[in-house]
Amino acid sequence: MLDDLVPLLEEVRRSEFSDAEVFWGSDTFSAEWEIVREDDSLNYESLLTERGDAVVHTEVFVSEWSKVLRRIVTDIDAEFVELNDDDIFLRVKSLIRA
Repeated sequence: MLDDLVPLLEEVRRSEFSDAEVFWGSDTFSAEWEIVREDDSLNYESLLTERGDAVVHTEVFVSEWSKVLRRIVTDIDAEFVELNDDDIFLRVKSLIRA
C-alpha cells in the first residue's frame, strides 16, 4: 500500500495537482478512488456511492495519512526491519517531516 500511498500524497501536495485515480486491491481490502482538486480541497468518490462524494481539505487529507505513515516508520525503526526498497521508506520519512 505504501507504493501507492506515498506517490499519491507527494502528488496531492503539489499546487499543480488536478486529479488522480487510485486502486488498492488485495484479497481482504479493495478500494478505488478518483481524486479531483477543487481549490484547496480534494473531492474523492466514496466507495458507497449512495453516501455521496467525500470532500476534504488537502492539508487535512495529507495530515491524516501522515499519522498512519508515522506509525509505520516508528514500528519499522523499533523492530529494525530491513526493507528491500529503501527509497519508498526515505520518501515516507520525507513526507512526515514536511
